[in-house]
This record gives sequence, structure tokens and C-alpha cells, in this order.
Amino acid sequence: MPACPSFRILVLLALACLLPACMSAPQRTSGEFVERSVEVGGATHRYQVFVPAARAGGAKPPVILFLHGSGERGSDNHRQVEVGIGTYVRRHVADFPAIVVFPQAPGNSEWNQVADVVLAQLDAAAREFGGDPDRTVLTGLSMGGFGAWDIALREPRRFSALVPICGGLVSPGRPSMDVASLAGEADPYAAAARKLRDVPTWIFHGARDDAVPPEYSRRMAAALEAAGARDARYTEFPDAGHNSWDPAYLDTPGLWPWLFAQRRR
Repeated sequence: MPACPSFRILVLLALACLLPACMSAPQRTSGEFVERSVEVGGATHRYQVFVPAARAGGAKPPVILFLHGSGERGSDNHRQVEVGIGTYVRRHVADFPAIVVFPQAPGNSEWNQVADVVLAQLDAAAREFGGDPDRTVLTGLSMGGFGAWDIALREPRRFSALVPICGGLVSPGRPSMDVASLAGEADPYAAAARKLRDVPTWIFHGARDDAVPPEYSRRMAAALEAAGARDARYTEFPDAGHNSWDPAYLDTPGLWPWLFAQRRR
């Protein structure tokens, strides 16, 4: 039976309403940083997101969660994008292919105290910008290196790869930074390695680091090897001090192809 004229009119009106909506959402021609916030526990927590250009990221870009160090804590929602991976992204705004989520830890807090906020921000950004849940990378430097281990152990099946830089699991000089889930473990490194041996991991540290001893990363790399990790790498820069994140992010070209090739099992 042919459609009645009134039905055709309704269809045309519906299409006319949808067309402006489609035309009002042009694809991004360049990457950009945007500010966002989430509500957790009745409080507002601001963060930043780098959103890649459409041609760079594709229909479903990978997602990187970056945790900064102690010096970037605060509430300005700005300092966290000025260091580490943010430096690399700003140099490659046009062609960096991933969504990058930049939480900011409040002043005098540790990442293990705001893990629920961090994960809420990651979820919100990945959902809004269409990130690939099977290519979600966790990385961090210094305090953020400790935080990366902490959050990875909370969610060992969420991430496709880990890149902890100059971090560790336990810190006698600053126990508030310790990975929470390893409290009471006789050998925290072995316990962590057993849980994370299936997650591809690339650890970086400077041999001359006088803030976070490189022994922390050496022990974790050895534990992953002993646990039979399927892809665990360790790079120690012989001439680097605490700032091993610049040679890692800026001067290790093999890092990025490796990182974007990983998929969650």
C-alpha cells in the first residue's frame, strides 16, 4: 500500500530537523585542549582533555590517562598540562592521535586518595569523545608514577598498556604515596607483578635520580620478568636525574608506536 501524503510530510519534516544537527557538529581539523569537570562525592573536580583532530585520531581514538607529579598539584587546572606528556602533545597538536586525560590532584593530596575521581574523569572523557576502551593507556611521572601503579592494580583489566616513569610502589621517605592495595604484602613487587604480568608495561627511570631511587623501578622490572610478564620493558637513562620523563616522552621514538599498538586482552 503506498504511503499517504501526510506520512511523507512527517518524514520530510523529521529529516529537515535532523539535517541542521548533523551540520552543526563539524569534525575537528586540529587537536585542542578542553576543560571539563565531574561531580564525585558532592564535589566538583576539574580536569583537562586533549581531543585529537578527526583525521589523526580516527573514529575511535586511543585514550591516555596521564598523572602528573607533586609540583603540579593544585586547583588551577592548568599546571598538569605543562609537563610530561603535555609537552609532547603541544608539539604535535595537529597529528597526535589519542585522547589524553589530565586530572589534577588537589594540593597536598596523593593519587591513591583521589583514585575514584581520576577514574570518573577517565570514564567521562572517553564517553564524551568516543575513545576506544580496548586501547586505554595509563602513564604518570614521579608521584604520578606511584599513582599509575596504584590505579593499575585497582583496575588490572582496564588498561592496554602502562608507562610508569620514575615511580615506585613503596616510599619509606613518603609513605602516604605508597600503593594502597599492597599494604601488608611481604614482597609488594612480586605481588604487583603477579597481578600485572599480562599488561604490557614500559618503565623508565634516570640512573642519577636523587628524588625517587632508580632501585624502585629496577626491582619492579625484575619482578615482572620473574613473573613471566608477556611484554615488560625497562629503560634507564644513564645521564638523567629525576627528570626522566623528557627523555622518555620526547626522545624515545619507539615508545609511541609500541604504545598505540597495544590492545586490551
